[in-house]
Amino acid sequence: MKKTFMLEHPKIKVPRVVDSVKHDIRKYLKKERKNPLPIGAIYWGFDCKFGQSEETAVEVHLSSLTKNIDEFVEKNIMTLYVEITAKAIEPSEKPTAKEE
Repeated sequence: MKKTFMLEHPKIKVPRVVDSVKHDIRKYLKKERKNPLPIGAIYWGFDCKFGQSEETAVEVHLSSLTKNIDEFVEKNIMTLYVEITAKAIEPSEKPTAKEE
């Protein structure tokens, strides 16, 4: 998901638009988590970038994404760029057989 959100709307107030943006993000995550995992993967992970534009976007953790949106609204920044990429996470350590 690569999307630029404009928070200014002539008829809709900013808090309602922000709720809509957060809803779109949650809906995308839910859709991606329903996809079947590749063989060997244990869950879906997400790489996230957030900023005012695509050029200024920085990597952020998924759990801090909504907090970052709220911070932009407090600073009266009315353009948000969100990029979320799904990736399959494989186990880092494979269990070994016990030696006796």
